[in-house]
Amino acid sequence: MELNYHKLDKAVEEQITYNQKHNILSPYRAKDEDAVRRNKNRDKTSVLRPSYIRDREKILHLPLYNRYNDKTQVFSLYRNDDITRRGLHMQLVSSIARNIGRMLGLNLELIEAIALGHDVGHTPFGHTGERYLSDLLYAETGRYFNHNVHSTRVLDILYRRNLSLQTLDGILCHNGEFELEEYRPTYSLNFEDFDRSVEDCYTKGGEAIKKLVPATLEGCIVRVCDIIAYIGKDRQDMIKAKLMEDDKIFSDDYIGNHNAEMINNLTVDIVNNSLGKDYIKLSKEAFEGLASAKRENSEYIYSNKAEETQMDEIIKPMFSEVYYKLLGDLRRGDTSSIIYKHHIDEIHKACRYYGKWDHTAEDPAQIVADYIASMTDDYFIDLYKFLFPDSKRAIEYHSYFEN
Repeated sequence: MELNYHKLDKAVEEQITYNQKHNILSPYRAKDEDAVRRNKNRDKTSVLRPSYIRDREKILHLPLYNRYNDKTQVFSLYRNDDITRRGLHMQLVSSIARNIGRMLGLNLELIEAIALGHDVGHTPFGHTGERYLSDLLYAETGRYFNHNVHSTRVLDILYRRNLSLQTLDGILCHNGEFELEEYRPTYSLNFEDFDRSVEDCYTKGGEAIKKLVPATLEGCIVRVCDIIAYIGKDRQDMIKAKLMEDDKIFSDDYIGNHNAEMINNLTVDIVNNSLGKDYIKLSKEAFEGLASAKRENSEYIYSNKAEETQMDEIIKPMFSEVYYKLLGDLRRGDTSSIIYKHHIDEIHKACRYYGKWDHTAEDPAQIVADYIASMTDDYFIDLYKFLFPDSKRAIEYHSYFEN
């Protein structure tokens, strides 16, 4: 099957070659010396560890970073190591975004820091688990759970890593569920506005998240690359999951149909339309193709009735049972509970070099949400069995060997 790969416009390619030869960077790129942090007396820029390299390393060494590799991207109930997990998705976002940023002359370290941290607050069992946890938190507190907001909470509040506002903003605003034809950064940053946006997301949910706009071009790049990284890869995984015989679920002459085509053609389109500009732009053809591909994926992949049924009938009640068991433990002050040993105590240990604080002083309903969100899929299942050894609930995984 012949694939259709677009090429950069000749004038754009020549300009990029000239810029790179003469070390010309975008005048709109984020600068290391402009990084803003809550604690201004720590984490100074240095030759050894510039601002956004420092952010990237803090994310890489976070205890929760390891857990990316056992968190669902799309398909939860498959024993198949070839199906994408969230750890690979995060790396794909970083790779695609860095490549675009390299050609546009942007700050690659900031791009990588945002990309590597953007899903660190994601729940087990993907967006379905996110929805279950949000429903539980809302029932107790009237506040919504959203993974992009929680990723900033993990880095900024729970583990106190003093990341730059530029990195936190890019993570907060990354939500790849909302595609745009143009991504125009605000170029305005302060913690007061950031904290207000975070609070709005908790109290207004998706209504507030839809209005988020990254403050940097680097944040804009990660946001669109979040979509590019999953739109074709999810189709590959659909084939691996044996939900379709081939990947001809939709055809678009402009962005293509296969993962490699989509990544190449959307990358080319963004660079052709964004080089030298203070915003990121897709052509009308690329935007319409991307939106159409998302609709097709939603119909054929994300609305998988067989998996939804098992998730709603088994995983959802398991979420509720675990949530309320742990919430009861906290409200009783039962320090022998696993939530103290595996969550609260571990956070306190991890923060001992970053300023002491008492996680238990927070709302117990939020603490339980923090703990569940930190779990991998397998850990959640094992925890459920540990807490409810007599339960008859059982998950039926698709094995490697079924037809």
